[in-house]
Amino acid sequence: MLSCEEWWGIIETYGAKVWPSQAVFFLAAVLFVLFVLLNPGRITNTLIKLYLAMSFGWVGIVFFVTLGKGLKGNYFFGSLFVIVAILFAVDLVRGKMNFHLPKIGWQRYVTLSLLLIVLCYPLFSMAFGHHFPRLIIPGTFPCPTTAFALVLLTTALPRVDKIIYIILLFWAIPFPPFIQIPKYGVYEDTIMFAIGIYSLVMLLKNWKKKSPLNQGIHPMS
Repeated sequence: MLSCEEWWGIIETYGAKVWPSQAVFFLAAVLFVLFVLLNPGRITNTLIKLYLAMSFGWVGIVFFVTLGKGLKGNYFFGSLFVIVAILFAVDLVRGKMNFHLPKIGWQRYVTLSLLLIVLCYPLFSMAFGHHFPRLIIPGTFPCPTTAFALVLLTTALPRVDKIIYIILLFWAIPFPPFIQIPKYGVYEDTIMFAIGIYSLVMLLKNWKKKSPLNQGIHPMS
């Protein structure tokens, strides 16, 4: 297994080489969160799925396969992220998932809070002493991108692609407490772990629920 400095060295090299893509993907994530909050509908769903397909494809191919060759299991994890990207792209045609704020009050507030926390990933990263090009940013890094997608997927329950959901849970729950935090000091990934636990609970809660196939897009109010 890589030492802490070797691991952060790969992160630093990646961050420097792909700049300014981090800013582009991050600003797009902020924009799409605003779309979900203010302008839900078919166009918003299409744009979010397209964004997530591009983001997971980027992480799988650029982060893991191309620039993360020193990471253990990079081809395996890269393949998983590419599969997620393909499944989001397939849902552009399939149209199964609709992203919208939950109607239940406490779930709505939790969702809003988690979305805000995920978007603050770079701030938490800086607070823990990780600055550019070691800054962990949603959209181009696997952990915050996974956290972001999981929050959005909880808003699509129960009509959600369970394969995507389970793959992301596999990344979100075991790795932070056993590898990311104790081995490499990526304390900001506590965010992903907490979101993974919440997402798992919500998935189990909604596992057997059925939604009408002709359901419309839920309003924000």
